[in-house]
Amino acid sequence: MANGKQLLITVSLALVALAGSTISWNTRPVPTGYADSLRQLYTRPTAQWPKPDIDSNIVWKELGLRPNSPVAADSSQKAVAELGKQLFFDPRLSGSNQISCGSCHEPELGWTNGRSTAVGHDHRTGERNVPTLLNVWATTPLFWDGRVKTLEEQALSPIGNEVEMHQGVDKLPAKLSAIPGYKKEFTKVFGTQKITGQEIATALATFQRTIQSRSSRFDAFLQGREKSLSDLEIEGLHIFRTKARCMNCHNGPLFTDNQFHNIGLTYYKRKYEDLGLYNVTHQPQDVGKFKTPGLRDVVITRPYMHVGLFDDLEGVINIYNAGGGHPRRKKTPEEEKDPLYPVTSSILRPLGLTPHEKEALVAFLHAISTTSYRISRPELPQ
Repeated sequence: MANGKQLLITVSLALVALAGSTISWNTRPVPTGYADSLRQLYTRPTAQWPKPDIDSNIVWKELGLRPNSPVAADSSQKAVAELGKQLFFDPRLSGSNQISCGSCHEPELGWTNGRSTAVGHDHRTGERNVPTLLNVWATTPLFWDGRVKTLEEQALSPIGNEVEMHQGVDKLPAKLSAIPGYKKEFTKVFGTQKITGQEIATALATFQRTIQSRSSRFDAFLQGREKSLSDLEIEGLHIFRTKARCMNCHNGPLFTDNQFHNIGLTYYKRKYEDLGLYNVTHQPQDVGKFKTPGLRDVVITRPYMHVGLFDDLEGVINIYNAGGGHPRRKKTPEEEKDPLYPVTSSILRPLGLTPHEKEALVAFLHAISTTSYRISRPELPQ
């Protein structure tokens, strides 16, 4: 006969397998042995993990090891990426000669700017939070509203934006051509002294494709180092996949479906109104939809959401726990017939997470994050 501890673990395993996504201990203390039972489940191959709580119409991928950027280790792209790095950190790409791409995408701040929104030319503030560039090589389309398809398109967009870098893109090639060092660098990389906008975009995009997350403790766990995750983090992994329903949007090795969803933060017909994907597609069903960000290194990419509304993960979890925002139409003919009135995604629903479950979720998000890191700034051509 099994001893008492083994019996409890066996019973806990049975409960997890039976309950799947519905297991909850409410506000009671987590039973002794529960984390051990979860650890036994999650040290199995991912194909044998408990079934996640995902709606039947969702196309999803299981969580997995951090993938490597195909460009980061491609020696044939090294020279182009190095030129792109020089351009990325060069403030001369802006109209004021004081703002570089790195001004908003700071490596030590998780390749964001640590602010609610961007700050650009003449200290003007943008309307949206600066997305991280970590793993941007695997992201398409780009921007919160998906308005461009490639990194080459994205690279030139902030340069020409009046609020951001305030530099005429059509005049930038001539501006860089007046710098002897850049003529030399472009000749070495592209074989011609004539600098074009396409070459600038190619270099910037290639550098950005080298930017990737480092392996986390979660990756170590997947590779067989089962002690890499604490008991609380193991619980958080299970809650992430089941009761919290996170994997409906944040799935796959990079924790994103690369899709667009309305979580109820449109501010429709209010001061901070942002219609999101609708501004690109002009389809009423896209009002208020924004791109799902990847969650790797999420701890160092604060603040969160497209408006930088939350500075901590607890705030983010609370809005999802409440089922997202649900603005109500006023009982007026105008609002009742308004085809653009935003509708929060049906994926979101009240979760009933306990304080302990929220704590476990935050712990797991720390386990898929690494510390911020510094990179050496390049010597700029003169």
